[in-house]
Amino acid sequence: MTTTKRKGARSTKDIPTDILQQLNSGQIETANLVEWLAVDQKLLLENLLNQHKRIDYLNPVLARIDQLKKQTVNTINEAIGTELFLQATQNNDNEFLSIMSNHHADLVRCWATYTIGKNENFNITETLAQIQPFAADKHFGVREICWMAVRPKIVQNLEKSIEILSGWTTNPDENIRRFTTESTRPRGVWCEHIEVLKISPELGLSILEPLKSDKAKYVQDSVANWLNDASKTQPEFVRELCRRWETQSNTKETRYITKKALRTLNK
Repeated sequence: MTTTKRKGARSTKDIPTDILQQLNSGQIETANLVEWLAVDQKLLLENLLNQHKRIDYLNPVLARIDQLKKQTVNTINEAIGTELFLQATQNNDNEFLSIMSNHHADLVRCWATYTIGKNENFNITETLAQIQPFAADKHFGVREICWMAVRPKIVQNLEKSIEILSGWTTNPDENIRRFTTESTRPRGVWCEHIEVLKISPELGLSILEPLKSDKAKYVQDSVANWLNDASKTQPEFVRELCRRWETQSNTKETRYITKKALRTLNK
C-alpha cells in the first residue's frame, strides 16, 4: 500500500534494525500493520520536532501521554495529535500543521487528522471537507485513523453528516466511498457506538443505498459490516433491506454484501 511496494516484516522481531530506524525517524512509511504497531511514536515525535526546530513542543506532548489512563497505539496517537494541535494553535504555527498534513511518514499524517478533529472552529461541513484528503490517503493507517479523529463530530452532527457523506458515495475514489460507511458504523471498531443508528439504522439509508452494488471489495466489506452492526439491535430491518437489495440488484457484489451483512443472524 506504499509507493515503494516494500514488503513489511511478519513480526516485530523480524523488522531489520535499519528499517526500524528509518521508521522512527520518519524517513519511510510503514508497510504493514506489524510495522505500524512497532513504531516508537515518542521517538518519531522527538525526531520530527528536532527536524523542524520545534523541540519546545515536546514536553507538553509527553506530559499529555503520561496522563493517559491506558497507553495504546491509538490513545498515544490521539494524545500526540491533540497536543500538537494545541501547541501549533497557541503559537499561530499554521506552517507546522501543513508540515504534518503533508509529511512522508504515515503516522505523522495520522497525528494531523486530530488537528482537524479537535479544531472546534470547524463546523461539520468544514471538518468533513478538511478530512476528505486523509480519507483518500494511500496508506491504510491514515485512512483508519482519520475517521476515528472526526467520528465524535459526526455523532454530534449526525443528520448533517449523513447528508454530506451521502454525496461522497458517488466519488470515484473507493477510499472516500468507504469512509462514508466506516465513519458511521453503528458499533464500529475502537470507538464509541452511535446509539441513534443502533436504534434507527434507517437514518443511514442515504449512504447505504448507493453502495449496495459497489464494485470495490473494500467498500463492500464496510457496507456489510455496517449492516452487521445494525443487525444486533434491529435484525428485521437488516433482513428486510437485504431481501429488497437482492431483488432490486441481482449482482455478485450485492450478494456478497448481503451474505456478509447477515452473518450474525444466520449463525
